[in-house]
This record gives sequence, structure tokens and C-alpha cells, in this order.
Amino acid sequence: MPITVRRHLGKLVAGAAIAITGTAVAVGVTLPGAAGAANGSGTADGAPAGAARAADQGGRGAQDGLRPGSRPGTVEAAPVEGPKGTGRDPLTGAELARVRQIALAATAGKARQAQDASGAAGPQWLATDLAETRPDEVGRAGAPRRAQLSSYDYKTDALTTYVVNLDTGKVESTDVQHGVQPPIAGTEAAEAAKLMIAAPAGEGLRKDYQDATGKKLTQPGQLALKNALIYRVNGENPGPSAVKECGTHRCVRLFLKVKNGPWIDVRSLVVDLSARTVHKI
Repeated sequence: MPITVRRHLGKLVAGAAIAITGTAVAVGVTLPGAAGAANGSGTADGAPAGAARAADQGGRGAQDGLRPGSRPGTVEAAPVEGPKGTGRDPLTGAELARVRQIALAATAGKARQAQDASGAAGPQWLATDLAETRPDEVGRAGAPRRAQLSSYDYKTDALTTYVVNLDTGKVESTDVQHGVQPPIAGTEAAEAAKLMIAAPAGEGLRKDYQDATGKKLTQPGQLALKNALIYRVNGENPGPSAVKECGTHRCVRLFLKVKNGPWIDVRSLVVDLSARTVHKI
């Protein structure tokens, strides 16, 4: 049965692949229920009728990957996480929270003057990782654990990277850079989707969502975000004048789909999170 797709600015994409220019990512797309629904197999999911009967006869059986009569295995509970890791153990939840507290205390008033992606006071936290061991500490027993934390200030478009010594509770180094754009964090991507939904340039996205679901699109939670890529203007990608600040500003392109539904192609839209604007390119 053919699938009819209405195409607005944010085109619905069904049964095709989205090739992302400039990246090595390609996403295969199919509409849920488009395959196997009318294949004459005698089952709703396209499995042969005999296979369905065999699964029924085996109880949970083959449907759950178990032989008839076998019992499901047991799953061990995850070990209790301590407040502090050792050596090269990943950072614990308590350490992650402590790193931010240490960084905030070290910056004092500057942190309160910063602005996050939503426009609220305070820095936009990006990534926190275990820092590399220093060459003179490799293999040394009791070497200190350090964390590297990055944040973005949307008021000044500055990226700050801290190295925090978790043993002493002190910031050992702070590096501030402009024009450097690390990968987008989840909270930033959600804010970009929120701006896109509300913007005049997002009319096609809203129409395509309503075509696909019969409902109005009002919030990011109605969409599944599959990727978010930094967009920058430079010599290799001059871009239109409306987005000439991208690179200095923090700009993003989103790859979205209806939850449990088709993709909506919004690759022509760029969200400037620093200026809180949405542009068609």
C-alpha cells in the first residue's frame, strides 16, 4: 500500500535514508507498521503463522529466546556505588556533583553572572570526565584523581574548562576560550528544539507533525531527537548572512523524528542558541 507524504518546510521522510552532509552519519528511515502489515503472512508482525503457534506452545518459548520448558535467568543487581572511585574508575555520581560545586566556588561571582542555554543565570554545564593522568604520575600508587569539567557562558560565548583535583578539592587550572564549540549537550539540544517549535521558521515542522499525528506540536518531549550537530560559518562553509555569527555563537542543526513515527527533515533550519533565533538556510 503506498504511503502518501505531505511536504512542508520540515519534510516528512519515509522509507529513505537521510545523508548528513559533512559527516559520516547516514540514518535509515521507515514508517512504523509500513512493513509486514499486509504481507499475507497471517500474523500482525509478519511472522509465519506456524512460528506464532510454536511460540504459543512453548509458553514464553521461542518468542523470548528460550527453549520450551526452560526458565529465565536471573539478573544480578548492580553493585552499590561508593562516594568516591579509585584509580582510573569512572567518576561516581557524588564526584560529578562535587566537581561542579568546586568549580562554582572557584569562580564565585563570575559563575552567577553567566547564562545557560535557556537564558537562566549560571553556566551551561557540558561534559565532565576523568582527566588524563600526568606523565610523572603514571603507575604511581596513590596518584590523585582529577576531573575535567567544561561549561559554556551564553552571555559571553566563552567555553571554560576546569581541571579539578578531587583529592585536594581545588581547581588546578582554568582555561577560557572563545570561538570553540564542543559537542552539544542534551539540555542544549532540548532548548534548540523548543526554540524551533516556537519560531516562525518552524511552521513546516509543526505542520508535518500534525500531518503525521493529528495533534499539535507544542513541546520538545513530543519529538525524538536523534542527533544534534554544531553548525559554524567559515571559509569552507560561508553560509547566508543571517547565520554569519555561527561559530562565534553556539549554533546547532537538529535531526528529529516523531516519537514512534516518521522522520521530519529540518536540516534546512539552524538554531542560534546564543541569539535564541531560528534561521532557514
